[in-house]
Formats: sequence, structure tokens, C-alpha cells
Amino acid sequence: MTRSRVLALDYGRVHCGAAISDLTATIVRPLEAVKDAGAPEGLRKIAALVEANDAGMVIVGMPVSLSGEAGAQAAETVSFIAALQTVLSVAVIPWDERFTSKLASRKGRHSGSNPHSLAACCLLEDYLGSAQYRRISGGN
Repeated sequence: MTRSRVLALDYGRVHCGAAISDLTATIVRPLEAVKDAGAPEGLRKIAALVEANDAGMVIVGMPVSLSGEAGAQAAETVSFIAALQTVLSVAVIPWDERFTSKLASRKGRHSGSNPHSLAACCLLEDYLGSAQYRRISGGN
């Protein structure tokens, strides 16, 4: 299977962090956060990010508690994913985002980058290191 870039989104009602991988899935960089991502204009901006970065899939952080339970924010994220699937022609995959905000705040202390997009970077790094990504991408 040919590898492609992966776009990660750390969804929030006001700000949606975004990050993209390189083709080798070894380098992750933050992108500008998308405002009002669930609104029609926000969905168009995300579709434009997918197109401009030649992303072959999108992962979306799924907020769950430490025990793995989904709450109200998870239900809103599921609705956001459904809306994304109507405007994108690539796979949209939910991914457990536990600890990404905490990791992002540690990384962001000295980076000057948007904290939402840093959270998306942490999410993407976690996904790219997973067995699921290796299985989908044909990697080892």
C-alpha cells in the first residue's frame, strides 16, 4: 500500500487543532487551528486542508475518560465526525485522545505553537506509532 499523509484533528467547539504527517510518517507538524470546525465554513476549511496537504486519511481525537467511558464531549465529537464524512472522500478515524492535551501543554511551554494544534500533533504521533496504523499502511 502506498503511504500518504495523515491529518489529525483535536476537535473543540471553538478551536480545532490540526497537524499533518510527512509521507514517511516520521515527522509531524502543527497546522493552523480551524475555528468553528463543525460549522459549514469550518468543514470547508478542513476539506481544503485535506486537499492542500494530500492527506489520505483523517484521525479525530475522541475524548474519553481515564476509565474509557465516553461523555457529552464524545457525543459531540461523533456528530463532528459524521459531518466530516459528508464533505471528505478519505477515511475519518476516531482515536483515543487521553493525555494529549497534557502532553501538548508540556511540549508547548517553549514552542510558541497553538496548544490545540500541539494536542493534534501528540494525537498524530500516538496514532502513527500504533499497530493499527502499521496494519492499515502496510508497514511493520
